[in-house]
Formats: sequence, structure tokens, C-alpha cells
Amino acid sequence: MSITATELKLNLSKYLLLAEQEDIFITRNGKVIAKLTNPYQDRVDLSKSLFGILPADMTLEEAREERLNKI
Repeated sequence: MSITATELKLNLSKYLLLAEQEDIFITRNGKVIAKLTNPYQDRVDLSKSLFGILPADMTLEEAREERLNKI
């Protein structure tokens, strides 16, 4: 999603919530000046890719430790 800096200023809370789900590019004079993103997106993507592989009661950290113990 791409929005102007003015739009971000007017509706900051809305875009903070949306940034949890998708990247938001902020523009000024038609040029991208910033990107609002979820800092944990890599973990979310990794967790989604493991869906069905890990037991439901195991956290990502526990799975990582178990994997390291097997090495």
C-alpha cells in the first residue's frame, strides 16, 4: 500500500494497525520516503511456513532449541 505523508499524519492510528498486516510506503511529492512495516514479519512468515509441521503446543523458540539439540 502506498500513501502520502499527509494521509499518514491524518490517520496515523489506522496505518499503524494496517502495518501489522502489510507494508505501507509513505510518499512525498510522488517519491517514496519511508516504509512502515511490522518488525516481527519475518517471524510471522516463518511460523506460517511451519504450520502443520510443529505441534500446536510448541513455541518457535522451543522448536529451535529442539533442532539445535539434534545437531
